Amino acid sequence: MTAPLLVIAVGNRSRGDDALGPLLLDALRAGAPDGVELLEEFQLQVEHALDLVGRRAVLFVDASRAPVPGGAQLAALAPQHGHPPASHALAPAAVLGVFEQVQGHSPPPAWLLAVQGEAFGLGEGLGDAARQHLARAIELTRAWLDEHR
Repeated sequence: MTAPLLVIAVGNRSRGDDALGPLLLDALRAGAPDGVELLEEFQLQVEHALDLVGRRAVLFVDASRAPVPGGAQLAALAPQHGHPPASHALAPAAVLGVFEQVQGHSPPPAWLLAVQGEAFGLGEGLGDAARQHLARAIELTRAWLDEHR
């Protein structure tokens, strides 16, 4: 049975603050509520549109190189079109657009949780600022889960 809620974290654990999404999933796994699927990926691809089938709501989590107010911020997503179907490393909005093209109807409501990172070098650890942003992101995610359950 497909869980009604999906949290997809994008990131590479070997690239410093790019690990923010996967580390958020680690925190959620300790007490993951029923009805929630947690999915970790290096990058989003067209195939991820199929992971949205049968969901009530979807949360994408990704580290951001750009400044993010408060270090972590939720924003509703709308489908984005115009990407070639064979492209890789899609943005979350592009995955929603692929869903619409493939399924022939609107995707489930979706949000992006951007978490500000600063150091993305190979082999770097998580920075102090990123740890604070991760704590805020975990709070926002738990509130999102409570709201959509």
